Parts: sequence; structure tokens; C-alpha cells
Amino acid sequence: MPTPARPRRRPSAWRPDRTSMAPRATVTAALGAGAVAAVALDPSVVSIAYLLTGAAVAATAFVTVVPRPTPAQVGALLAALALLAVAGVRGADWLAVVCVVASWMVGSVALVGGRTWTGLALASVALWCTPARLVGWVRRGRSRHARESTVRPGRVLAVAAVSTCLVLLFGALFVSADPEFGRLFERVVPAVGLGNPLPHLVIGVLVAGAALAATYLRRRSPRFDSLAPAPARPLARWEWAVPLALLDLLFAAFVAVQLRVLFGGDGHVLGTDGLTYADYARQGFWQLSAVTVLTLLVIAVVVRRIDTTARRDRRLARVALGPLCVLTLLVVASAVHRMALYESAFGFTRLRLGVMAAELWLGVVFVALLVAGVRMTGHWLPRAVLASAVVGTLAFAAINPDGYIADRNVQRYTETGNIDVAYLRGLSVDAVPALDRLPEPVRSCALRGIGVGGDASGFAYNAARSRAAQILRERPVGPCDFGQW
Repeated sequence: MPTPARPRRRPSAWRPDRTSMAPRATVTAALGAGAVAAVALDPSVVSIAYLLTGAAVAATAFVTVVPRPTPAQVGALLAALALLAVAGVRGADWLAVVCVVASWMVGSVALVGGRTWTGLALASVALWCTPARLVGWVRRGRSRHARESTVRPGRVLAVAAVSTCLVLLFGALFVSADPEFGRLFERVVPAVGLGNPLPHLVIGVLVAGAALAATYLRRRSPRFDSLAPAPARPLARWEWAVPLALLDLLFAAFVAVQLRVLFGGDGHVLGTDGLTYADYARQGFWQLSAVTVLTLLVIAVVVRRIDTTARRDRRLARVALGPLCVLTLLVVASAVHRMALYESAFGFTRLRLGVMAAELWLGVVFVALLVAGVRMTGHWLPRAVLASAVVGTLAFAAINPDGYIADRNVQRYTETGNIDVAYLRGLSVDAVPALDRLPEPVRSCALRGIGVGGDASGFAYNAARSRAAQILRERPVGPCDFGQW
């Protein structure tokens, strides 16, 4: 009896690595990136130091190793650096956090690559999977370099430690002896100063490790795309066409009945008992969220079950999925309209502006889904959605959210006399130029709660904080009676 054939094993997404060694140039560049982070980066201060640190890590990963990056990797790397640059231009902490997280995800894709949803999702956590491999990689490289060189790593660390202690000791004495030298020393080393060096050392070690991990991923990139689900068995045409047709009819009936509600605007809100602008906007947002999940789920399942090699199946899928995407876009437009009415009635806030931006981005995603349905191919869709998210985040930062909110509230105060000073006091330095246009004493009351912080020069430079400090120096904040606000 013949022996049954064994099923073929799925190839490993990340091959074992027991031979590769870290090049000396890579280790040196990683230590340099760690030094840049230790000197420049203070996580509690939104500044240009984020861009400098990111550029040092990128140089380590993309300059010291081969092969050369592909055009897609170069584009992703530039996008990641552009997101980090936001921290040097805008002063809002929450916006900087969003951009740094987005930069991490896009930078991970630049290192690992990815064309599928699975590949992109796993690429964002790839750096966290490298420590065990990284130790062996660096140890093997260090052993080889030790055999080739007479310089011992332990002696290098000892010399570096002694040198640092001497500079800190004598620097502190010179700073105490001469204030002018102290100011010069602080300009040369603005982020470290003479305080506790331990936090800066920890930051430097973490960044150096991240630079080494990023370089390792460039040299030994995992193939996360191979973990993507295999193509599913196609269903018979009627098995997916009937549910889609019924769903299209349901969506069409809902939109037809709710047409007056979807675009009712002020008349519908004011003419309906018990309906407020908050309820009107909130209903639109949750409708959009539900339709988004439903549309994505339906398209994901149906496309996997359609026989794309059959012309009739492709044609019928376009006819069935096209109206679903169009109706989704209609709900997106309605939700944006509702939020615009809400903001015009009650003013702008970070949450409202963020919801509006998310709705607009989801509209772009639905257009991409519609194009994918027409072409009956979606291999480009994951990267397109990621690219649209990056462009949307940069555009959101470009409009200066806190400054835009302040500007619209100032305009609303000019037209109606209504203003929420308590909320405006919680904005960042990005709002100072707009709030500076308010008449006194409203201006002083709104600006009093906005802290400009310390020096905005050197590694701590931030364009928004520098501009706000200049405005407040020229026109200081006056007295304010908070009781009336």
C-alpha cells in the first residue's frame, strides 16, 4: 500500500537566525543614535528632538546595511519622519502622541514591508519580537570584532564612564563659578543640563536598542505576508448574490425612508420634539460606525468567496457591491453634515473636530472600497488605506487643530457673544495666536490657563511654543475675574 503524502508545511514567516552578526558600523551608529536621544530627547517636552532621534534611528537602519531601500520603503520612511516633524511645529501634546504612534507604525512598515492586512498589522509589532534574536546577533558580531581588534569593549565603556563623570563634575563647578559660562553650557547641552543623568541614560539605551532592532529587521526581514489567510473556496453564485441583493434593498429602503432625517438639517432638529443637536450628531456618528463595520465585513467576506475567474461572477459582484458602497458614502455625507450643524451651534472642540476628520477619512476608505469593487482586485487596498491614514494625519496636523478650534470659537464670540473660556484655557500653545485676537478681559482669561513652558531653543525648540512666548512677551496676560466665566 503506498504511503500517503504528507501535507506540505507552511513556510516559516521568520527563519531562525544563528549565523548573522551585527556589523561594527551598525553598532557604532546605534550607539550614536542612543547618544542623540540621551542628549536631545525629553519625552515630556514636545520638540524637534523627536525628529532628530527618529532621523538618527533611520540613518542607522537604512544607511549602514544592505540592500538599498525600495521606493516604497523610502516613501514610508519619509512619511514616518514627516509625522515626527509635527512635534517640532505644533505644541499640542495629544497631537504629538497621535503622530508619534502613527510614525511608529509607518516606520515599522518601512522596515519590514507588507502588502496584506496581516502583514501590515504584524509589521507594527515586529520591533517587540526582536530582543532574543538581537542579543545573539550583537554577541556574535562583538565576538568577531574582538578577535579582529585589540580594543576591548569593557575598556571603552570604562573610559566613557570616567569621561562623563569628569565633564559633569567640572562642568558643575564652572557653571557655579560663572553664570555666563552656565548660560553657554546650557545652550550647548540644553536637554541634559546638570540634573539627574539616569533618565537620559535610560532613554539613550532604549533608543540604541531600537536602532539595533530596526537594523536587524532590515537585514533579516520577516515575511509576515505569508501568514495571511489562504484564498477561500468560492461559493456558488446564488449563495452570495441573494444575501447581497436583500442587503442592498434594505439599505435603499432605509435611506429612502430616512431621507428627510439624513438631510433635514436645522428644520428637522427644531421641528422634532425631544431631538437635540447632540442627539442628531450622535445618531449620525453611530450610524456611520455601524455601516462602516457592516460594509467592511460584507466586502471582506464576499470578495473572498467570489470566483473572480468567472466573468459573470465579477459582473454580478460589481452590481451588488457598488450600491452598498454608494449608500455608505451617502451616510458619510450625512454624518459630516450633522457634525457641521452641531459645531456651528455649540462651537468646536477637539472631540468634535476629531470625529469630523475620522468621518472624512472613512469616506475616502469607502471610495477606495468602491474602486476595488469595480476592479475586482484589492491587493493594493491595504497600502492605500495606510497611505490615506498617513496623509489624513498630516493634513489634520497641518490645519493646526487647537489653533483652528480657537479661531472658530473667537469668530463665534464675535458673531454671537458666546464663548466657553473654561474650555479654551485647556488648549495648547497652538491656540495662542487666535486667542490673542480676543478683546480684554476675555483674552487674558482665555490665555491665563495656557502654559508656554520653558525655553524653546536648541533641542527643545518648538515653533508653536516659540511664537506663543513671543506673543505673551509683547502683550502679557492681564488680570482676570474667573467668576464671570
